[in-house]
Amino acid sequence: MTDYDVLRVFCGPGGGYGNELGVVREGSMMPEREERQTFAAKLGFSETVFVDDPERGVIDIYTPTLRLPFAGHPCVGVGWLLDVPELVTPAGVVGVRLDGEFSWIEARAEWAPARTLRRYGSGAEVDALAVPEPGEWIYAWAWEDEAAGRVRARAFPGRDDGIDEDEATGAAALLLTHELGRALNIVQGVGSQILTAPQPGGWVEVGGRVHLER
Repeated sequence: MTDYDVLRVFCGPGGGYGNELGVVREGSMMPEREERQTFAAKLGFSETVFVDDPERGVIDIYTPTLRLPFAGHPCVGVGWLLDVPELVTPAGVVGVRLDGEFSWIEARAEWAPARTLRRYGSGAEVDALAVPEPGEWIYAWAWEDEAAGRVRARAFPGRDDGIDEDEATGAAALLLTHELGRALNIVQGVGSQILTAPQPGGWVEVGGRVHLER
């Protein structure tokens, strides 16, 4: 088994929750896409990252069934782990900054995979949702406090790959921020926290707490 780290990204204020992320720091040990896809499926996390150049921040991201040009929680996690000013993804160059307990990335909405952003009337409605049938990637959200930018959200990838619900999803939060045009404080899943802020020129910052699990 190849050595890898496990991070939890977008942890809650007490350090709990967050979305698990597998990180293979020595991507050269598994250079072929087919090998990487097989390994990501074996780990079974919503995403696994392979680091191809730790100094330049060149990374490659996989779900259990497909390769992604960009994804939010992997970039936030790996940016924190490598402590680099930027990450190079197939979609583009992602800015990275560390600010106290938060790790931030800056990316563009057009880099994010397509998501259905589905608004509900209350956080209680979002909490009551059952996992939908596979087929559509749904980000269910509602205002908890619209004036304060507080959002309740859950994410259903719909890929039929063993990930029925994603605990925390940076790309979907980025898309929602771009659509609403304002900073958000999102509680997603069981208790993960995602912070976002639109930036000039169509960029969006996405941040959260990261913990090394093992």
